[in-house]
Amino acid sequence: MRIVYFTHSLVSCWNHGNAHFLRGVLRELIRRGHSVAVYEPAGAWSLSNLLADHGEAGLEAYRAAYPKLSSTAFGPDFDPVQACDGADLVIVHEWNDPALVAAVGAHRKAGGRFTLLFHDTHHRAVSEPEAITAFDLSGYDGVMAFGETLAEVYRRWGWGRRVFVWHEAADTALFRPPEEEGPREGLVWIGNWGDGERTAELESFLMAPAEQAGLPLEIYGVRYPPEALAMLERYGVRYRGWLPNARAPEVFARHLATVHVPRRFYVEVLPGIPTIRVFEALACGIPLVSAPWDDAEDLFRPGRDFLVARDSDEMVRHLTALKADVGLRAELVTSGLARILARHTCGHRADELLTIHRRLAGRPAPGDRLKEETA
Repeated sequence: MRIVYFTHSLVSCWNHGNAHFLRGVLRELIRRGHSVAVYEPAGAWSLSNLLADHGEAGLEAYRAAYPKLSSTAFGPDFDPVQACDGADLVIVHEWNDPALVAAVGAHRKAGGRFTLLFHDTHHRAVSEPEAITAFDLSGYDGVMAFGETLAEVYRRWGWGRRVFVWHEAADTALFRPPEEEGPREGLVWIGNWGDGERTAELESFLMAPAEQAGLPLEIYGVRYPPEALAMLERYGVRYRGWLPNARAPEVFARHLATVHVPRRFYVEVLPGIPTIRVFEALACGIPLVSAPWDDAEDLFRPGRDFLVARDSDEMVRHLTALKADVGLRAELVTSGLARILARHTCGHRADELLTIHRRLAGRPAPGDRLKEETA
């Protein structure tokens, strides 16, 4: 099967978490013999920032880890219709220009012989709905949302049975426990500061508890403004800057535990959607403690796959216990890894994608078919 994916960036994971999952699932599809073509806009925001900070050397880890992946950068004269030529399945990620989204949809509506899916992996449908409703999706066969609560938003918008839940997952070809265990010390948190969506939570569920539990803390990520760096300094945190995602397994392998601090939208408005770091950390065999998060879809087994802290004091108790209890750490690692391998690998998501395609393939163009009954 020939698959075309339009992304913000495949080569850069600088503040672009979707690249993690995209790389893993495309590698799996290629391994199975499918043809994959990826297109990304020249001068994409994520790549531009990466190159400004680190130059071409910043791409070395990605290239070494994914030698079979490549993408085509396109400019203003790009013809998306030609890019879709011969495709069986075309996927357009939501972080694309509305004009491109509309052009691909118009081609499908005019009789393009491929299945067309819109892929949403962000909270903009609730935090900035006008940005999503501005997209012309009338030519799309379906929507893939990375969580049930986000899928429900699209159902309310009339997509009915044509919206599918497609969670992110761990690329277990890369994210796996170390072949040989070495010394582990302290906590690590890999995440971006962002736009103030979890500032208070990072202090109360990560920095303060680490200090109180007597665990040194290292933080990797980007977009840390001066006030954030001042907070890190106040708590004695070692700030390491940007980390290529392909190097995250080796960083996890050096630390005793990690912490999940979800953004506020995924706690209050879109519960049940974890950051991809949860999948990746558990796949790497590192104990994890989460700030309050409602696993509404039963993706994991809270208390077995990872610990949950309802407040800052409970986080301190969990971190103190992990620091002292080798057996507790081993139980969490075993359970969390087993859950990933049973349900949450990029192989599982490739299976789900191919099932979605089979369900939708062969349908008439969206402009010709009758209005579907909503679920």
